[in-house]
Amino acid sequence: MLKIEDISKTFHPGTVNEKKALDHLTLELMDGDFCTIVGSNGAGKSTMFNAIAGSFYCDEGYIELDGEDITYVPEHKRSRYIGRLFQDPLMGTAPGMTIEENLAVAYLRSSRFRQGIFSRVSRREKAMFREHLSLLGMGLEDRMSSPVGLLSGGQRQALTLLMATMVTPKLLMLDEHTAALDPGTAAKVLALTDQIIKERHISCLMVTHNMNQALEMGNRTIMMSDGRIVFDVSGSERENMTVGDLLEHFAAGAGRQFNNDRILLSTRQEC
Repeated sequence: MLKIEDISKTFHPGTVNEKKALDHLTLELMDGDFCTIVGSNGAGKSTMFNAIAGSFYCDEGYIELDGEDITYVPEHKRSRYIGRLFQDPLMGTAPGMTIEENLAVAYLRSSRFRQGIFSRVSRREKAMFREHLSLLGMGLEDRMSSPVGLLSGGQRQALTLLMATMVTPKLLMLDEHTAALDPGTAAKVLALTDQIIKERHISCLMVTHNMNQALEMGNRTIMMSDGRIVFDVSGSERENMTVGDLLEHFAAGAGRQFNNDRILLSTRQEC
């Protein structure tokens, strides 16, 4: 489904701010894989997502999605088949537009069966929007004419998830999409995420700061450091793995101990 081959990216080369964000990173994601990603700040997680989404072009290497070379495909074209959620709930929606208008833009942009975002949505499609909203269990199907700016952070993130998956994407990327939510809302959005991914058989990459979550969700876990993958585990080995095992493998692959206080604190609180 996804093949990343030997990609590298250096920002501000030749200056005092030079930063090698991706270092010959290689990754293959099979169709239907749900891969969780863990790493310290600056490990290259979001940079890898930006490379896949087309926010910039890599200095070297190539990226294929579903057999198509997308290395130099513009970001707006990739957005038609790549769904993405950010940590900030405000980034995925237009606050001045209604819930229905946000859904319409997402649907028409992503749909491969229509003319594009300048088309009109039919009554049947509006009924479909309402049906999908009801699945969130937040009562948003009765507020379709309300501006999105009036929604809570959790409601906006759930709506963004719906917008990203309404037309099933080839790839879904979740960049700590529940980190800014309160624990109760985060759990609800996470359960909804898991449900949608399983029902639609969506290939997914999910960055998380929660080590237990990284081992419990999906079927594969990778750890990143210094712009590269230092550990990749799946199958029976992953099923029997503890957070302590994960940290030991990180130290062996990265050559140093894992030192992200936020992640380690969340691990201790849940143990």
